[in-house]
Amino acid sequence: MHFALQVSGIGFLALVLSYLGVATLRRWAERRNILDIPNKRSSHTLPTPRGGGIAIAFFVLFGFAIAWLINPSWPVWALSAYLFGAALIAVVSWLDDLRPLPNRIRFAAHSAGAILAILGFGYWHSVDIPLVGQLNFGWFGFLVVFLWIVGLTNAYNFMDGIDGIAGGQAVVAGFGWAILGWLGDQSLVGLLGLLLAMTSLGFLGHNWPPARIFMGDVGSAFLGYTFAVLSVIAAAKDPRFFLIGLLLVWPFVFDTTLTFLRRLQKGENVFFAHRSHLYQRLVIAGCSHRFVTLLYMGLALVATILSLLWFIRIDGSEFAVVIILPLLCLGLWGFVIYQEKQHGIKPICPTFLTK
Repeated sequence: MHFALQVSGIGFLALVLSYLGVATLRRWAERRNILDIPNKRSSHTLPTPRGGGIAIAFFVLFGFAIAWLINPSWPVWALSAYLFGAALIAVVSWLDDLRPLPNRIRFAAHSAGAILAILGFGYWHSVDIPLVGQLNFGWFGFLVVFLWIVGLTNAYNFMDGIDGIAGGQAVVAGFGWAILGWLGDQSLVGLLGLLLAMTSLGFLGHNWPPARIFMGDVGSAFLGYTFAVLSVIAAAKDPRFFLIGLLLVWPFVFDTTLTFLRRLQKGENVFFAHRSHLYQRLVIAGCSHRFVTLLYMGLALVATILSLLWFIRIDGSEFAVVIILPLLCLGLWGFVIYQEKQHGIKPICPTFLTK
């Protein structure tokens, strides 16, 4: 109970410091002319300060370090691996916000962060799939975890394209991890989830539509990396966390995967900037940033509730996950196409659907 009160205090402090820190960063970025200038692929129309996500990264790591001092029983090597990996990705991403870096440097940083996390916490030898049971990976689990961490780090970055969406997803997923960590007696998982939720909530005070500052790569890459690592940490105790980690951020994973495969199928350069993500298409079709952000938060919340029901083993919860998640995916895709048709925009579909 004493530790729980201390963690709650750290979480509240992280919220306040994040809000104040982002306000300071916004004024600093305006003075230093660190602005995101609109272009034809942008979803904003006015020059806006960027890099506010450094407050999220800093106060998550700072709060995590304080809690570690309070609870020194946590494994030193494993947590050092996360801290170094997360700090590496945050620093490289911050430099990229200041002056764009080559893709190979960013990928090298993401890869190094993934390897550090695997060395610290291991990899998935087996995972638990609803209605199927355990699926054994063996040594192949190393590659699966590596791709998961690098993939979600980049996916989160790709999805940070409109006001509030990345911060809103982090609030929902962060509180989901906080509750799951408490229910599963994993204090480390619960603490990280709470810190992610509270610092992102503080950031949203400045980024909620209309945004006064953007998160930048430093925030989005850090969040993606940490959410990916959380599922690796938690799955060491319960193999269901492989899928639960995906469920908590499924709108970002689905949107990015669908868009990546469609562009790959059409022969487009998948590393080139574009505006064909589902959330971007909704904005182009006339939906406001606020509506799209709330939609994605709501979809993430539904999956978070499903995760909690499955975790506490409510009867029928496995069946609900298997049925509802695909329906949510189809529903989001169908809603995008409906909105495009309503506004006279030709829907972007995979080529096999247009033949």
